[in-house]
Amino acid sequence: MSTLPAIPESAPFSPAQRLWLNGYIAGLVSSDEGSSPGVASKPKVRVPIIYASQSGNSEGLAETYSEQLGGMGFDCPCLAADDLGDLDLTKEKNLLLISSTWGDGDPPDNAVDFWETLQAEDHPKLEGLTYSVLALGDSNYIDFCGQGKAFDARLEALGASRMAARVDCDTDFEEPADEWFATVLEELKKQDPEAGDADGGAPAKKEEGYSKKNPFPAKLKTNLMLNAEDSARDTRHFEIDLSGSGMSYECGDVLGVYPQNNPAHVDEMIAALGFSPDDVVSTPDHGDRPLRTALLEDFDIRTLSVKFLSEWAEKSGSEELAAIAGSDDKSVIENFLWGREIIDLVTGYPIEFAAPTEFTSLLRKLGARLYSISSSPNAHPDEVHLTVAKVTYESHGRAREGVCSTFLSDRVNDGLNVGVFLQAASHFKLPTDLSTDVIMCGPGTGIAPFRSFLEEREFTKADGRNWLFFGNPHESTDFLYQDQLLGMKDKGVLTRLDLAWSRDGDEKVYVQDRMLQAGEELWQWFESGAHFYICGDAKRMAKDVDDALHTIARRHGNLDEAGAASYIKMLVKEKRYQRDVY
Repeated sequence: MSTLPAIPESAPFSPAQRLWLNGYIAGLVSSDEGSSPGVASKPKVRVPIIYASQSGNSEGLAETYSEQLGGMGFDCPCLAADDLGDLDLTKEKNLLLISSTWGDGDPPDNAVDFWETLQAEDHPKLEGLTYSVLALGDSNYIDFCGQGKAFDARLEALGASRMAARVDCDTDFEEPADEWFATVLEELKKQDPEAGDADGGAPAKKEEGYSKKNPFPAKLKTNLMLNAEDSARDTRHFEIDLSGSGMSYECGDVLGVYPQNNPAHVDEMIAALGFSPDDVVSTPDHGDRPLRTALLEDFDIRTLSVKFLSEWAEKSGSEELAAIAGSDDKSVIENFLWGREIIDLVTGYPIEFAAPTEFTSLLRKLGARLYSISSSPNAHPDEVHLTVAKVTYESHGRAREGVCSTFLSDRVNDGLNVGVFLQAASHFKLPTDLSTDVIMCGPGTGIAPFRSFLEEREFTKADGRNWLFFGNPHESTDFLYQDQLLGMKDKGVLTRLDLAWSRDGDEKVYVQDRMLQAGEELWQWFESGAHFYICGDAKRMAKDVDDALHTIARRHGNLDEAGAASYIKMLVKEKRYQRDVY
């Protein structure tokens, strides 16, 4: 069948004429398949999807829904918030926006500029736009789904109208997200009644094999303490066997681990509530189960969220809790929640429940914990390694512990499998060009993905240079992977290793201090095309490192403040500055 060319942009036709003529040509070309020649095809309804994503969940949903809408006959480009091309919202009729929230109500890294642009006082009105927002978040944070809510409110303020109400999703986002998409689809079909069904177009991506909904029952092969015995910290190196799973990953990806609660904490809670361990309750994923089993495996019995606080205040009748939960001052709520858990309300503000299901209905699912993978799949076939800080502390007169870190460290034995799944992290990847230089900044457990990167660079014999900044309190007790890193330095795999020990001298020295000291050489690496990666604490370290980068750009690039900010934004846009921070 012959193919006729589309009308070129340079042809002397208006956009509307060009659109009609291209449709006419399409009708001619499709005549062999039963279409009548000379009949122009109807223009597709356009539905751009923008995703604002930090860890990849928003991106994955956007790609899935874009594929489905495209298969049904819609024109549905999938666009990252930092790569919108020539998209002009004033000329669009429809928009779907899927946004995660970073930290406590902030935009994800890839949406900072888009959000600033949208907030501008002189931003044009969008009266011709219909839209819907899907917000992803974590109800553990006070400003739950804050950025999605902000996008929704701003679009409305600019005059756009909702085609479907915003949906706010917690960490288990798949079902409410699909319900949102079904509602959106109903509205879009009103614009194109001839659109195919989802099943008749591109079907939803079906998960085959092991996944978040179907985790692999893995064996924990190695549980090794990385710190010296007299260290104040307890960092573990875990090796998990993936043999027979069929799962594969890339450096930079994440492993999801489903933990179990501490049996001692479960028994304490059951006793405090006055229930029997054998009472039967309904669970989200496993039907009816004995209460003790459900509290061990199905429910989060630890995390005290704003939502739980509000519901407990209402049911308990506590005026004190009601005043805290209803406060307009976020710091009041934050101060109360800090260091407290559900057991503190159970014992301090007791409620007499008629049945255990009244209590479990208040609880969230016990979700998976996500960890940066610290191994190269090529260096360790059929294995995945993690670098995890075991969390233990005291607050409000009680010993506290991290659910998953202590589960892996203390409670997984030969008879217990660990449910795991892999999650891709497209935002945190090594450069494909092996000659590219790589700078990595990962203090503490932030070393995890960079152990993976270095192992991969060694395996592939990458000829690009590798520079690592690592820090911890004490060199003698907290130099994680010391032998391996020093061995890589000796072999030339690690070109440069800068170490920061914050408690070994009279003055505290952190990775950002080492960066500033090496600023001139860092600038030279950036100017020669190096990629920069950071992993670790988002609240302080990542911000301090970002400030150091701006200082280096000003000091050694001879840039003013605006020029330095523009330079760092350029690195982000070119994917040469990538962050895995939490």
